[in-house]
Amino acid sequence: MRTFESMITIGEIAAIVKEAAKLMKHEGFNVMHKGTVANLVTSSDIAVQHFLTERLAALLPGSGFLCEEEDVEELSHEYVWIIDPIDGTANYARGLSDCAISVGLEHNGEIIAGVVYSPDREELYTAEKGRGAFCNGKPIHVTRRPFEEGIICTAMSTYRKEFAKACSDIIFDVFMDCNDFRRFGAASVELCLIASGYADLYFEMRLQPWDYAASSLILQEAGGTICDFDGAFPSLRKASLVLAATSEKDLSRLLEAVHRHLPALPY
Repeated sequence: MRTFESMITIGEIAAIVKEAAKLMKHEGFNVMHKGTVANLVTSSDIAVQHFLTERLAALLPGSGFLCEEEDVEELSHEYVWIIDPIDGTANYARGLSDCAISVGLEHNGEIIAGVVYSPDREELYTAEKGRGAFCNGKPIHVTRRPFEEGIICTAMSTYRKEFAKACSDIIFDVFMDCNDFRRFGAASVELCLIASGYADLYFEMRLQPWDYAASSLILQEAGGTICDFDGAFPSLRKASLVLAATSEKDLSRLLEAVHRHLPALPY
């Protein structure tokens, strides 16, 4: 059996992602809603996803896909691409810079390659399992600030607002012990900011695999750690509560804060 390394390179994946990003650089895209006014999709999301699935299928014949838009699920394959064509669509639709294309490659249940590209930030994050993490070709690593000096990236469960009170309680709990919090509106960007040393902690009540598949590997290869409500790696097949930190000690501290307010996962 050929290995990933013998078939394609991270550079080839990154080149396709950067080419796809050109489809975001135009005016006049259409904005639609998916169920609620908070959950947006644009014609650019659809265009980027179509481009990525076509080009990545050609790059790795026989691979499957799990994508955010249009319910694309082709999971009975050895290799599966997990794609968010535009993470942070609400930002993108408003002209805000915190959005990114996120592409992770799963092999038998494990992410082995990840690319996150934020075109407005001009930041290309890449990682291969066991080979480190990079931003624009330069190695990145988490910092080791004490919890008390850390900044937590977080959100209030925009798509499921019935969870907002629990989110608020957890955020307040952590905020009283750390330095401050930030809300960027794109999980892939936020996890990469932790990988790069700009932030330190992460909590979100409910994310889908395409939100974190690629950036979870980038974070881990940069020395960080990530888990779900049970302390395990977040699911690559269903929604998860997601926590991340620069160390296992700080991750445990976050998990304790979650469990103080949530005896069980509410979904």
